[in-house]
Amino acid sequence: MADIRVLLVDDQDIIRQGMATILRYSPGVAVVGQARNGREAIEQTLTLEPDVVLMDLKMPVLGGIPAIREIMQQRPETHVVILTTFDTDDLVFEGIKAGAQGYLLKDAEGERIVEAIHGVVEGQTQLDPTVARKVLGEFQRLADLKPEPQKRADEEDLIIEPLTPREQDVLELLVEGLSNREIGAQLFLSEGTIKNHVSNIIGKLQANDRTHAVVRALRHGLAEL
Repeated sequence: MADIRVLLVDDQDIIRQGMATILRYSPGVAVVGQARNGREAIEQTLTLEPDVVLMDLKMPVLGGIPAIREIMQQRPETHVVILTTFDTDDLVFEGIKAGAQGYLLKDAEGERIVEAIHGVVEGQTQLDPTVARKVLGEFQRLADLKPEPQKRADEEDLIIEPLTPREQDVLELLVEGLSNREIGAQLFLSEGTIKNHVSNIIGKLQANDRTHAVVRALRHGLAEL
């Protein structure tokens, strides 16, 4: 299997160089370019065709959010993971609305960033726990505001297969925004075992991915924020 091609975007040289060093020793990942601002990120995405763009938000010339919008318009198959020091609500929601599939903070461990790169390529949403709580809280708020008669028919008719006690444990940690590795550490189980439990949860909730599964669990009272 070919390495995941990654473009690093950050206006600070030391951050880009540090990330490049971390990823250089990560199996299955190859850094194909570096950009100092959103404009360069767009140009290099179209030229280098990376699988994943690690995108900072606050940059000169062009910021990360407008850059993400442009990349999604011109090359929608690109996966974007925001990597920033900021987790304010407006940036979180605008970044995700722009098309980012991941949102991590710069204090994340290198292993977590590598996990996110692999995760978005596999179709998973990758969020820092703080960010995940903001997003899920907003989903819950919107669900609470939605008039009862307008509930989607597929949600009303959804028949959920009961979760096992262990799957329920995993689900409650998913709601907190933890990664498979972090859940495994808390439950003293391997990451592979957690991945299997997450797949079972997604299947039982008839969800598209782990984030969708959490939203459905909240809507149906299977977990709480």
